[in-house]
Amino acid sequence: MNKLDYFIYLIFTAKLIFILLSLTQRYYKIAGKENNDLDKKIAYWRDRIEFVFIILMSILLIYLFNPRFNRENLINVEIKLLLFLFGFILILTAKWNIFIEESKWFVDAKEIIL
Repeated sequence: MNKLDYFIYLIFTAKLIFILLSLTQRYYKIAGKENNDLDKKIAYWRDRIEFVFIILMSILLIYLFNPRFNRENLINVEIKLLLFLFGFILILTAKWNIFIEESKWFVDAKEIIL
């Protein structure tokens, strides 16, 4: 295995930890235990792991799409899956309330509809 394979495994590990922490946090929210110390620690580490995942994916994108080198042959099934999941994570974790609450055209469209 080369360094890229180890890097891919590191990214998958970060993603799995993020998913586990997110599911645990959702469980605490459903169970009504969302304001205890353990839930706060889980939220703290979930945010940090998400940040690490985004940084690792950004490094992977920079490595793969560096214009000086042609690395199209390195994009395999695992990397395609990571890029696919990265897109969903960015969409799901985007700060939609900023867009919805502050966007003038969106507020106008909502007033027309309602």
